[in-house]
Amino acid sequence: MSKVRTRYAPSPTGKMHVGNLRSALYEFLIAKHAGGDFMLRIEDTDQERFVEGATDIIYRTLDSAGLKHDEGPDKDGGFGPYIQSERMKSGIYMEYAKKLVERGEAYYCFCDKERLDSLKTEIVEGKEIMMYDKHCLSLSKEEVEAKLASGVPFVIRQNIPNEGTTTFHDELYGDISVENAELDDMVLIKSDGYPTYNFANVVDDHTMNITHVVRGNEYLSSAPKYQRLYDAFGWESPVYIHLPLITDENHKKLSKRSGHASFEDLIAQGFLTEAVVNYIALLGWSPEDNREIFTLDELIEEFDYHRISKSPAVFDIVKLKWMNGEYLKAMDFDKFYEMARPYLQEGITKDYNLEKIAAMVKTRIEIFPDIADHIDFFERVPEYDISMYAHKKMKTTPETSLEVLRELLPILEGQDDYSNDALYETLSKYVTDKGCKNGYVMWPVRTAVSGKQMTPGGATEIMEVLGKEESLARLRAAIAKLEAGQESSL
Repeated sequence: MSKVRTRYAPSPTGKMHVGNLRSALYEFLIAKHAGGDFMLRIEDTDQERFVEGATDIIYRTLDSAGLKHDEGPDKDGGFGPYIQSERMKSGIYMEYAKKLVERGEAYYCFCDKERLDSLKTEIVEGKEIMMYDKHCLSLSKEEVEAKLASGVPFVIRQNIPNEGTTTFHDELYGDISVENAELDDMVLIKSDGYPTYNFANVVDDHTMNITHVVRGNEYLSSAPKYQRLYDAFGWESPVYIHLPLITDENHKKLSKRSGHASFEDLIAQGFLTEAVVNYIALLGWSPEDNREIFTLDELIEEFDYHRISKSPAVFDIVKLKWMNGEYLKAMDFDKFYEMARPYLQEGITKDYNLEKIAAMVKTRIEIFPDIADHIDFFERVPEYDISMYAHKKMKTTPETSLEVLRELLPILEGQDDYSNDALYETLSKYVTDKGCKNGYVMWPVRTAVSGKQMTPGGATEIMEVLGKEESLARLRAAIAKLEAGQESSL
């Protein structure tokens, strides 16, 4: 078998969405798993949808995701140009379209808009489709030449027979046969001389020696037309792999309006590139075991496209957050701190040790923006109800907590070493002397210095960051709060 060659052929129409990135990732993995080549081709012939700067987004996203292409506009591998509009200048698409005309597999169509609008339409997959009636197929060679010489506008259409069937093979769906009568004579060359997406796609894939074509299963309905073009030219068909749909949590197709639809959106929301790539790899594919965390190199090693599912894949933002959290836990601390620091600096204006706070939150967050809710109490203690001091498991009440804090205050006032270890030793001695359990003391102290039920660190870790003066101020304020609550209940 010839060397595996795949291509990612996006249209520069905006951000790269999850489905686009998955196609690129699977094409990359299929090529690299087989020791083949991964190509980037820019399909920019649809000028109406072209978005300025979108090509840069494609390059930036692929580079960020680690999907290094072997060939492309910036890496000529002998099959260029790799930008469709540049390929068009050579006349390649018109040349191949005319070859089909000569073979009777395509024909010139001179019908104007008024006539086309008068033709019957059919509902195909919920869309109204105009079915061309082959009117211009009956024109004689002389009539065609006369119209061309006169400059009558034209398109070139594919000539699909009305009878028989067209069959193609997909690696996931098997052999699929379609009645030719259901296929329209699609336009290959538009009236402006540009090729249609479908036609240019086939010509480029063949002339660039692409062996595996990977795309979403929304293109399954177009595959018979592609197949007829390969057959019409007498070319060998590529390996077709149509990927399952990606839906949101409500099982609806991902839309651009959803905040997690594009790669750039996800990165802006604080997700790690590695986690996003890992998660997207599992949207439709699964390894032989139940493993979920993979590096890109491990994905290359494990990826077998025969294990791609036909069932729709659900993009679960909760699952992605979990996976991102696993990456954060495993991340080297210095790298974590570097990435977390802007979020820490945004939430903390006081002169606290941010590295110590980073160490507290590292295993407790799933995405970086989560940091804000975990550290807000370092700036100031939020308003809270003294009922928070009541904890069944710790056997604490506001009354017992007030007693503990009153007894601890002079001990902590007399202590100079406010390191975590020293503070823990002091509180542990108090626990031993009092003959109670740790939680009986730690819960009220942590509540007093944080004002929160959930914190990223324990009581003494928090006090170490706050320092002696601020810690004592918060303990005194808590005592006053509990005393006021006691008085109001009398």
